[in-house]
Amino acid sequence: MFSSSEELESLRATVRRVARERIGPRAAALDAGGGPDPEVEGLLWELGLMTLTFPPEHGGVERDQGTALCTAVEEIAAACASTALLLVIQAVGSFPILHGARRELLERLLPRMAGGRELVAYLVTEPGAGSDVGGLRTTAVRDGGEWVLTGTKCFATNGARAGIYTVLARTSAAPGREGLSFFAVDRDSPGVSIGKIEKKLGQRGSNTAEVILDGVRIPAGNLLGEEGKGFLLAMKDFDMSRPAVGAQALGIAEGALAEMIGHARQRRTFGEPLASHQMIQQILADGATLVEAARGLVYRAAHLYDRGERNTKLASMAKVFASDAAMRVTTDAIQVLGGYGYMQDYPVERMFRDAKLTQIFEGANQIQRLVIARELLREAR
Repeated sequence: MFSSSEELESLRATVRRVARERIGPRAAALDAGGGPDPEVEGLLWELGLMTLTFPPEHGGVERDQGTALCTAVEEIAAACASTALLLVIQAVGSFPILHGARRELLERLLPRMAGGRELVAYLVTEPGAGSDVGGLRTTAVRDGGEWVLTGTKCFATNGARAGIYTVLARTSAAPGREGLSFFAVDRDSPGVSIGKIEKKLGQRGSNTAEVILDGVRIPAGNLLGEEGKGFLLAMKDFDMSRPAVGAQALGIAEGALAEMIGHARQRRTFGEPLASHQMIQQILADGATLVEAARGLVYRAAHLYDRGERNTKLASMAKVFASDAAMRVTTDAIQVLGGYGYMQDYPVERMFRDAKLTQIFEGANQIQRLVIARELLREAR
């Protein structure tokens, strides 16, 4: 159905080499430090990986942007999931701007996001509204030539580091998902403050924060897309981001599988290599099969996105299958490594913790199954 172009293969080879030589060796320290690595982040900008989904004149690739994003995320996640998350969130956060900003706003923000290397955070989740987007309580009230935003957002990746926020808020009293709109908010706007910095199970090298909006005034032109159509813009964003999250999970699984194979070949038990035992071979075979199946779903979903075709069902399939596969493979990797796998001296312990998030964010896997079922029933009409 689709094939990788020479440009995509070149991208994969470059990112794989950099991930193995320069990102992977720093992954444990990044995880232990619980914060960003400026050198690694600078490397991502220099390679043009933070702007893959931007217009070509601002650093984006000419075509196959979704596939390019998944390719880079996969290869980096095999070495360090926290670093791969930088690419995912920059693409997710900038999507409402790239696809909803008026020309004047786009001309102001794009140079900052590309040339200025400003991070973008995606402010949707709230303490009382995660997968239930319709439960959002943050409000945006029109006051003359301005909007006034009030509310609290949580679990914002790069929330304490980004210079620009894309914020989903309620602009009318319409129930549920109706009446939601996206806005671009500058981090330094009066009324913006950072609350709790989260301490997490995994992907600790990525900043996650609470962002408080207390009567934040922004120009009316900072509305992204149509007023009241924010939910639809978020759903289009998901069609791009869910394959990318699947790619992150795929990369984690690949990294764990490689560690598992290496250990099984080197470790000797009962007088022979661990890999010679049939039970271990079965685990390796199952892991490799899960990885290849996840790869097929991830890149098929990305391919449809790049062609402008509806990929909602496959995007959810890719996300749910790849993340479940990552949890299975990383769990098995710890089992194969035994006591060593449980120790922080070995990367599979970190990979196991990192994998869990992929089952939760960008829509929990239980929600993905509802989306898949809904799409199946829609297609059967």
